[in-house]
Amino acid sequence: MEHRRWTALVVLCMGVLMVVVDQTIVNVALPAIQRDLGFTQSGLAWVVNAYLIAYGGLLLLAGRLGDLLGRKRVFVAGLILFTLASILCGLSENRTLLVVARFVQGLAGAGSGSVILGMIVTMFPDPREQGRAIGIFSFVAATGGSIGLLAGGILTQTLSWHWIFLVNVPIGILTVLAALRLVDDEPGLGIDRGADVAGAALVTSSLMLGIYTIVETDQYGWLSAHTLGLGALALVLFGAFLARQATAREPLVPLRVFRGRTLVGANLTAAFMVVGFFSFFFLGTLYLQRVLQYDALQIGLAILPVPTVIGALSLRASAQLNIRFGARNVLLTGLGLSLFGLVWLARAPVGGTYLVDILPSMLLLGFGAGIAFPALMTLAMADATPSDAGLASGLISTTQMVGGALGLAVIVTVAASRTASLLAAGASQAAALTGGYHLGFDIGAVLLGASILVAATVIAPPDRRGEGAAAPHAAWDAD
Repeated sequence: MEHRRWTALVVLCMGVLMVVVDQTIVNVALPAIQRDLGFTQSGLAWVVNAYLIAYGGLLLLAGRLGDLLGRKRVFVAGLILFTLASILCGLSENRTLLVVARFVQGLAGAGSGSVILGMIVTMFPDPREQGRAIGIFSFVAATGGSIGLLAGGILTQTLSWHWIFLVNVPIGILTVLAALRLVDDEPGLGIDRGADVAGAALVTSSLMLGIYTIVETDQYGWLSAHTLGLGALALVLFGAFLARQATAREPLVPLRVFRGRTLVGANLTAAFMVVGFFSFFFLGTLYLQRVLQYDALQIGLAILPVPTVIGALSLRASAQLNIRFGARNVLLTGLGLSLFGLVWLARAPVGGTYLVDILPSMLLLGFGAGIAFPALMTLAMADATPSDAGLASGLISTTQMVGGALGLAVIVTVAASRTASLLAAGASQAAALTGGYHLGFDIGAVLLGASILVAATVIAPPDRRGEGAAAPHAAWDAD
């Protein structure tokens, strides 16, 4: 039984690895896709945006469906649909089919990805085992982006862009077969316990419309009628969703889950924290590519220290630190290290060298993320009851996705504006790009600082028994 649980964890991690890798592997292949299928620059963005809109919009609903229908069923169904959509992506010979297939991939990724953390928490109720399991999950989730960059470069250069999608097919089939055999089937609460079709429609349409509005700001601008109008509509829909949850007999998201001070603090921290790391991966990759002239494979190798350090810490050390010092204290330490890493990267010059200007920031960010992400996931699930584990898992995933999309859109827009102004002032292309990236890193660092402030003031401190790693934290009125 003991061996079976840890083997099942490997299966769940394979599922999350497919989802996370797919979010970044396509970025390296975008020039080849544009050349082969004749995308315009704005049209090419939809190869990424179609996935993000579907994934971010459905996470919360998918997490709750896991509680109602059974998390294993939702996980397996998501994997099957993801594999089929990957086949469509890989075989696409026209623009429309690829964008539609990417949207379906996003739907499927939300289904499988939203319930994994909830399954892990219920599989490993013991605090020490749970901390180690969440550490492994966090390692896979945090390193998946770098693996995607490396794999995307290799597959695109040696085969073709079609294979960045087709490689999912054998992995998906094996993961489905292993999940059916090794992951225990837990009965759901029943669809009659919380279907809340109206609430599901409101929150899904609100999140999808909000993410669509965010990702289109680079084309329309932040103060355009398009952005302000659709953004206001998304807020109205979300407000209607909250009103519905306060009055529905069986709400999709019971508002009682927000009584937990730790859950609220963890989600707020995640919203700020993930932007800092997104700014590193996105702008850092562009700095290596467009300023230092690294190719796709060199970029993957250059970023490799980050997942390596994360892996070394996440697999064992992070869980032990959570038990010893409390997840909140470990989170604060990890965020502090990450902040220093991003500040270091913000000083990288036009002619930067890897050992002096890049590697130190990689190591600091790797150490920071390696202990911060497992601690954050532990805190995000600390208040969840077994019946709400899928909801809590979907909630933290949604917070990271929406926060990351919004923050990255702001950072990219501001960085591009800074680059344009420097070019207009007569700066060289490399100097202007570097100046824009510096400003983006600075904003990411400020948001990491905000995440430290939230974690220090909102998240409940560890109890005096030293059970801060996985024990439920106090509610707002318990301090």
